[in-house]
Amino acid sequence: MNRSQLYIHIKQTYGTDPEFLWQKYPNYAVFRHDDNHKWYAIVMDVPRSAVGLTGEGMVDVLNLKLDPSLIDDLRTRPGFVPGYHMNKTHWVSVALDGSVANEEIVSLLDMSYQATR
Repeated sequence: MNRSQLYIHIKQTYGTDPEFLWQKYPNYAVFRHDDNHKWYAIVMDVPRSAVGLTGEGMVDVLNLKLDPSLIDDLRTRPGFVPGYHMNKTHWVSVALDGSVANEEIVSLLDMSYQATR
């Protein structure tokens, strides 16, 4: 799943548009609940090396808030790293580079949405 596909899925499923909050980081998109304003997803483009991924260049990552026991399990698998610039106990970063199946991304996104209600 790429960034554009993710934005479409979030809009169709949750009715949320991305918010671009930082002028210094124009590609960082925050998704939050309309009622309580809690963040449930953040999409960022970061250097692969900054999140411990192999290879050169940038990668889009999706930060999700999940149960810490699930995060511990996910972080043992390819495509999952500690939450970039977030509390690493409660957030995980998912590489949007094809290393994680779309179905799993959608499922984890829904868990994050529910966890932040």
